[in-house]
Amino acid sequence: MADKETKKLWGGRFAESMDALCERMNASIDVDRALYREDIEGSKAHARMLAAIGVLTDEELAAILKGLDEIRAEIERGELAFRAELEDIHMHIEARLTEKIGEAGKKLHTARSRNDQVATDFRLHLRRRMQGIVEEIRGLQRALVAQAERWAEAVMPGFTHLQVAQPVTFGFHLLAYVEMLDRDAGRMEDAIRRMNECPLGAAALAGTTFAIDREMTARELGFARPCRNAMDAVSARDFVLEFLAAGAIHAVHLSRLAEELVLWTSPFFGFVELPDRFCTGSSIMPQKKNPDIPELARGKTGGVIGALVAMLALMKALPLAYNKDMQEDKAHALRVLDELEMLVPAFASIIAGMKPNPARMRKAAEEGFATATDLAEMLVRKGVPFREAHEVVGKAVAWCVAHDKRLEELPAEVAQSLHPKLSPAMIAQLSVERAVAARRHLGGTAPEEVRRQCAFWKQKLGMED
Repeated sequence: MADKETKKLWGGRFAESMDALCERMNASIDVDRALYREDIEGSKAHARMLAAIGVLTDEELAAILKGLDEIRAEIERGELAFRAELEDIHMHIEARLTEKIGEAGKKLHTARSRNDQVATDFRLHLRRRMQGIVEEIRGLQRALVAQAERWAEAVMPGFTHLQVAQPVTFGFHLLAYVEMLDRDAGRMEDAIRRMNECPLGAAALAGTTFAIDREMTARELGFARPCRNAMDAVSARDFVLEFLAAGAIHAVHLSRLAEELVLWTSPFFGFVELPDRFCTGSSIMPQKKNPDIPELARGKTGGVIGALVAMLALMKALPLAYNKDMQEDKAHALRVLDELEMLVPAFASIIAGMKPNPARMRKAAEEGFATATDLAEMLVRKGVPFREAHEVVGKAVAWCVAHDKRLEELPAEVAQSLHPKLSPAMIAQLSVERAVAARRHLGGTAPEEVRRQCAFWKQKLGMED
């Protein structure tokens, strides 16, 4: 007979208590206690289905539902003691239910396993919180669009290789992140759509001999359909991988934005000032105003990427179906959920509160020969092949570098010596404002196009004027 002190719901075939260290290793309650809402929600749906097929009486169903509601309240009040010997949230709730209502509580686990139970709980939990993250991403997009519209005419340097490339507008630059974030939200939504199948009823791996109604439980829990294959239902964790992949890509985009905020707030750029509430000071240097929140976001991205890599490594060699290795999946996913739920709204507040310095931006845009491509294209319009025009303007830039001049200051005689069609009138037309205004096609940086794109996003994101 099994040692009575084990108190394991699965302990019938065991003759001794579990080793204390192994019991600590085996327990997941410190992590999966976060799934208590979903575990209770799934158990209630399962109980209703069991009653519908005659496994539970109406009285037993009522007792189970009432008991589960009471347990949820106990957990939320901090009254339920979590113990390692009960291993996970599923056993805690089942054991407490049996304590409260007796024999009826023991019937709840009929026709299910912890394998399909945890897969269902985890999908429900991820789905709920991912939907919240999508909404936060939309909020960040709204903040970016509002600033983009406000600064649609503010000229700044566009960079490649972190070298001045061409003039752009600050609004145009911000809208690039709106596009990235839209794809991030789309990936999250795609992952939600694919995970929206219900594993409940798959039991351990092969289903059950009871005539269960899986359509009913799927419908009760808001899933689109039941998982079609019981073995896949309990062993698949690609829904976690998809979330972590989408989360890692999103974190990388946030990190790129964070990097730009760090650069822009540096005195060497001076493009943007962040509100004091998003910065910190130095313990020794009184003048410091450090962009620590963007820096922390940049740093946390490594952990998000690491969670994806860890989960891929976890799953890569597991035979079907369930393996205990998979208990580690929740730690990775829950940590990333926590990080993103903190980072995304923080960025929305930072973007909404930042104060650009358009004068500094414009001054920087005039450096680095940002209008060189425009000059080459003027020559092309005069019939000069582009490669020849490229070389001519390159020589003009070299002369300006050697003589500490801007391209707009190129003397007429030097221009004529470089190419007979390089006229003083062309040089006179060079300005960063004209450069951005000329790029008014779809996707261009012209203020009118930026405003058109802002109008598109405001409609899509439900922003009111």
